[in-house]
Order: sequence, then C-alpha cells, then structure tokens
Amino acid sequence: MSAPVWASHRLDLAAVEASLRQVQARLPVHRDPLDDRVVDNMLAGYAFVDALVAAGTDIFALGQLKHLLELNTLVLCGASEARRAAHAGHRAATERRFYDEPDAGIQDVVEWHAGHDDEPVWSRAAGVYVRMLTTPQLFIEGNHRTGVLVMSYVLLNAGRAPFVLSVGNAEAYFEVSAALRHTHKNGPLALFRLPRLRRRLAALLRDHDDGRYLLA
Repeated sequence: MSAPVWASHRLDLAAVEASLRQVQARLPVHRDPLDDRVVDNMLAGYAFVDALVAAGTDIFALGQLKHLLELNTLVLCGASEARRAAHAGHRAATERRFYDEPDAGIQDVVEWHAGHDDEPVWSRAAGVYVRMLTTPQLFIEGNHRTGVLVMSYVLLNAGRAPFVLSVGNAEAYFEVSAALRHTHKNGPLALFRLPRLRRRLAALLRDHDDGRYLLA
C-alpha cells in the first residue's frame, strides 16, 4: 500500500524551524556550522518554495528558471538587500555559470527532469539533487542547501511533505551528499555509482515523508 498524499500542501514553517534548530544543537563538530544565519536563510527558502507551489509555478520551465537562482540567493544572502548588494559580483558570476556553463549549467538539470517525469516522485526529487550536486555543481556555492529546497519543491508539487533536515536523517543525508559531491557526473564511475546513490537518496526521502511539516 502506498503512503498517503498529504491533504495540505502548505508548509508549517514553525515545524521546519524546530527541526533545523534541533539539528543545529546536535550537529557534529566536523560538519559545516548550521548557524542562525544559515537557519534563517533556509526558512526564507522554504517560504519561497511554499509560495511557488501555491502559485502553481513550474520552476523547470523556460522563463521560470530565475526562481532556481533566487533559491540559491536566499540560502546565501537571505532576503537582506544589503547582503545581496554586497555579493552582487558573486551573484552575477553564479548566473553566468547557471545559464552558460556547458557541463555545469541548468540545461543538464532541466533535461534530466523532463526525461524522468514518469518516475515516482522520490526518484525524481533525488535525481534532480544528484544532477545539482555532482561535479561540476550547478551553483558556485550553496548547492546542498539549494538542492534540499529544490527537492522539497518537487515533493510538495506532488502532494508530499518537504525534505527537512532532522536529527533522524542528518547522518544519512550527509553521507549520500558527500559521495555525490566527490563524483563527476560524466566520469567513468558515474554510470555505476549515481543510480545507486539516487536510490539511496530516494529511499531516504520516502522514509522521511513527514506530515508534521505541513499545516493541518
């Protein structure tokens, strides 16, 4: 029997924050710090994902890809206009890479997503993350966090709960992400390694489909 599709697609941002704060308090010291700014920026990103899904926006459609760039800007700068202005050069370089880089640009992600639209949502969400995170990565910086938001968009758009880092899933998520980050998407190992990693990530998403992150 398949898991139920949640009745509401709107995010409970308070529940999302509570989970991130729990991870923040218990994150191992060898991980990148999940400080208050990172949490606040992720919450801004989740709120933007919620608005995109509510508006019926297809972020993989031509003319809508700018929303993916905005997700990356949110995880790096938040909604602060001062921080955005201070990082204008970095944002411009990210946009050039995003649209123009043959091996690292958005075309690869969009084409993969379009070619797998008949697969289960867990596999589609995981596959988009794989294409974003493997070398060369989609963005100059912030690929993990932006990838989590994009996975959450795919899941929410299909009536599932978002993926939110928690004490229960953090170690498994970091392990898969580390393996992906060190794999070249067009390298000799990709043909064998990436399908296995995508299945592991898809299973993680399925097993942590948690309705507490959605409003009743």
